Amino acid sequence: MHLLVDGHNLIGQLPNISLADADDEARLVLLLRGYAARKRGRQVLVVFDRGVYGHPLQPDGYGVTCYFAKSPQDADVQLIRRIRALKRPREWALVSSDRAVVRVAEECKVRVIGAREFAARLLAPAAPQTDRREEKPDVRLSDAEIAEWLQIFGQPPEEDDPPSEPLSAPKKKKRR
Repeated sequence: MHLLVDGHNLIGQLPNISLADADDEARLVLLLRGYAARKRGRQVLVVFDRGVYGHPLQPDGYGVTCYFAKSPQDADVQLIRRIRALKRPREWALVSSDRAVVRVAEECKVRVIGAREFAARLLAPAAPQTDRREEKPDVRLSDAEIAEWLQIFGQPPEEDDPPSEPLSAPKKKKRR
């Protein structure tokens, strides 16, 4: 499910970001990028009111697209316009606790996730990846083995490289 996020509304619910921070938008975008990366293929559109224009860092990317409205009222208007324009509203969720925006989302059959609830999800530690494959031992090559492989692939050893030893298994002693 794709997300349409009321940026400053969500920031107000995050304990580690303050609306008074000069870089509050950038910090939220970094969290959203991590979320989008964990939820592959998920598109996140975040709308901020009174954002910082001409910021040296490009906020878009890694599954997150940012929009900056000129005033708080314009952010709500932009969110509502975007909700009404969704071609597949059931594939989207709105992250906001703003009553007017939530009401329009519900009318348009867009799922609503409260900003406080989503903040908890956003800050929750990522579930550990369970890899069913067996761990392979870390195999390190000796300097002599590296020199031999370099010779095999046509790169002469450097002068300070030790002489190469063959990679073949040790010869068995003859039985008498």
